[in-house]
Amino acid sequence: MKKYFSLIILVLFGAGNAAKGQQIDKVVAVVGNNIILKSEVEGQYAQYLAQGNPADNSAKCMFLHQLLTQKLLAQQAVIDSIEVTEDELDDNINNRLRYMSNQAGGQENLEKFLNRSLLQYKEEMRPAIREMLIASKMQRKITENVGITPNEVKAYFDAIPADSLPNFNTEVEVGEIVFEPKLTDEEKKPFYNRAEQLRQDIIAGKDFGTMARLYSQDPGSAAEGGEMPFADRGTFVKEFSGVAFRLKPGEISRVFETEYGYHFLQVLERRGEQVKVRHILIGIVPSQSALSRAERLADSVYKEIQSGKLDFYNAASIYSDSKATKFNGGMILNAENVQSRTTYIPVDKLDPSIFTAIDTLEQGEFSRPSLFTGQDGKRGYRLVYLKSRTAPHQANLEQDYAKIKEAALSDKMDQIVSNWFDERRKTSYIRIDEDFQTCGVLDVWK
Repeated sequence: MKKYFSLIILVLFGAGNAAKGQQIDKVVAVVGNNIILKSEVEGQYAQYLAQGNPADNSAKCMFLHQLLTQKLLAQQAVIDSIEVTEDELDDNINNRLRYMSNQAGGQENLEKFLNRSLLQYKEEMRPAIREMLIASKMQRKITENVGITPNEVKAYFDAIPADSLPNFNTEVEVGEIVFEPKLTDEEKKPFYNRAEQLRQDIIAGKDFGTMARLYSQDPGSAAEGGEMPFADRGTFVKEFSGVAFRLKPGEISRVFETEYGYHFLQVLERRGEQVKVRHILIGIVPSQSALSRAERLADSVYKEIQSGKLDFYNAASIYSDSKATKFNGGMILNAENVQSRTTYIPVDKLDPSIFTAIDTLEQGEFSRPSLFTGQDGKRGYRLVYLKSRTAPHQANLEQDYAKIKEAALSDKMDQIVSNWFDERRKTSYIRIDEDFQTCGVLDVWK
């Protein structure tokens, strides 16, 4: 793990150091007024090895090709006045640092490895990450107005040899309406009182860490005495973040509620835009009365849908407590193809409880509400809708138009981007170091 982490750091750290002139480096390519350093190529090659790939120097050719592409896009972005906001840049860098901190086992370990604070390192990363984001924006601009007609989709499909057409397994379109138990203030009061009593015990002198280990119901932090690693505002749910960033180091908060239950926290340290806290969580267990109310509501909505008084999509938007599906008409998206927002899901990728609910349904039918336990351990009632079921088949336009359209549009965009690069390469100054002259993949740049 340490070796793997070191290589990840090398990838993200090399460009910053090289840009500051803190190491002897070599220019291996020039695109217009932009240079590419050997350390940038070596950094990407290090990551390639870290992912378990065999040593292969020809891979460096591909990495240089990718860097040349990025530089050319960034160069055009300057001409087209494409910019990245400071907020966009900060969000991207913070996400990267969060991942690196997790890999290192926390912010303190990461700072020890880097031999500098994350605030310093964040500033060193900014130029390289800014260029990467600008290049990405430029590429999106090239294709932002690209559309595709039904005739183009058909032509794309007809050009695929019959023996190359993909085969699709059984796929389904499934919707859900989730009913979570809603506790009254009186029903929640014992859990609030429990959290408040623990808070008072700590204020009276009991050790926070010991109390967290004994009583906190947060599995991620209880064993650590309630301590959580340094994090920025976006790491926490908004209620937790609002409290954590309002207190001074050493202060203990009031008891407050989030979707996870009742918390109170103590701020241990502040570092710029990050805070380190420890907290105690008392989860709210739904009463049988609350579950019964959720069941009655679910049954009522089910009867209205079955009678035709209420359609499924409106019922989901009005009643569902599922954040993932409520605003999508209750339909579950394919988690492995989120960008396309497709609702077609292979049955072997379905949640087992969903599969069980639809197994005996006919297309267009609804399951009766049933008690279920979500991945977060919360219980509730759910009714499931089977919109469609597609049998295993070879790709065809009638059943798979949406998938074929997506592939055809992607192919068209790739061709437009390729043509754009062909034109820009002809009018841009490009020089590649002799060490890379034998790279076949770089022939288009010569």
